[in-house]
Amino acid sequence: MSPPPHSSPKTVMLIAGARPNFMKIAPVQKALDRAGHRTVIVHTGQHYDDRMSGSFFRDLDIREPDYDLGVGSASHAVQTARVMEAFEPVLLERRPDWVLVPGDVNSTLACALVCAKLKEETGVRLAHLEAGLRSNDWRMPEEVNRVLTDRCSDLLLIPSRDAEENLEREGIDGGRVVFIGNVMIDTLLNRLPAARELDAAGRMGLSRGQFVVATLHRPSNVDEPSALEVCLRGLGAIARDRPLLLPLHPRTRKQVSAFGLDPLLEPLRVTEPLGYMEMLSLVDASAAVVTDSGGVQEETTALGVPCVTLREQTERPVTVSEGTNRLAPWPLTVDGIIATYADAIARGRVGVGARSPEGWDGRASERVVAALSQ
Repeated sequence: MSPPPHSSPKTVMLIAGARPNFMKIAPVQKALDRAGHRTVIVHTGQHYDDRMSGSFFRDLDIREPDYDLGVGSASHAVQTARVMEAFEPVLLERRPDWVLVPGDVNSTLACALVCAKLKEETGVRLAHLEAGLRSNDWRMPEEVNRVLTDRCSDLLLIPSRDAEENLEREGIDGGRVVFIGNVMIDTLLNRLPAARELDAAGRMGLSRGQFVVATLHRPSNVDEPSALEVCLRGLGAIARDRPLLLPLHPRTRKQVSAFGLDPLLEPLRVTEPLGYMEMLSLVDASAAVVTDSGGVQEETTALGVPCVTLREQTERPVTVSEGTNRLAPWPLTVDGIIATYADAIARGRVGVGARSPEGWDGRASERVVAALSQ
């Protein structure tokens, strides 16, 4: 692909801060490079552990970042401020045509605010990749981040039609909104053959379709002892039906120990956090997934794998209305988790792409390039 004849090559700065961002920028970076645009990659260091971010550059074949801000872990306010402080001189030095921020993590909002404040001085334009998603749960820091980022953005790249409706209700000019589909699925479809060849399940002694994968990290589930206990007891009950693999997020591991809940991990197969390729290999081979992750809801829908989401709401309702996802009854109870899991298993898997929503076709990154070019 080459740039449209009416457009000149652009310099596009891609921001990655946390684990979900890498799957989104990887196909966009490659598509921009193929189209003859210049790309600058900024890793904020919000996730700084190799298992949480570094391995993604290798797994997704992303080149090393041009800038690593190394902000590390802190409270939401401190982390956001650190990213802003570190990103400002980078923006002033490079002055790209576009800054593209993906998703809804603290780095997303921090870089968006810097772009908004320096827009007149630098001429930079801001594009929000995965704009318009709403959970309507303002207890989630991600909801605050995504709503404010949308307000700052010149171009809102939406993954699903419900996002357009959300933005219209909020009074955002439709001329700034472009439907591009889901870039994470570009990455998934590209890497799926290699993930299957990896056979992470077989290496762990697990049979395809005979185990469950779980992830757990949301503050609403892990920051209160009673909530975390319910989640772990629910997973433990599922583990009596078939093996349950839990790659344990550092935040969750810390809280399990702090609350004295370590015995509840005994029925589970607990591992360290896994890289993208290992997780994709395992999710693809699983009978079902239990999660509170937004990205995993999308991946399971694309793969046709039943998913149980441990959240009160989801900002990705299309995974429920069209995909393989279902929400466990809220507030969570052990019985509610078990019943939703049983329903998921009973309905079973479907083929890859069988329930994929519009724009989950592996070509979303090409539509991003077209939007930025024009």
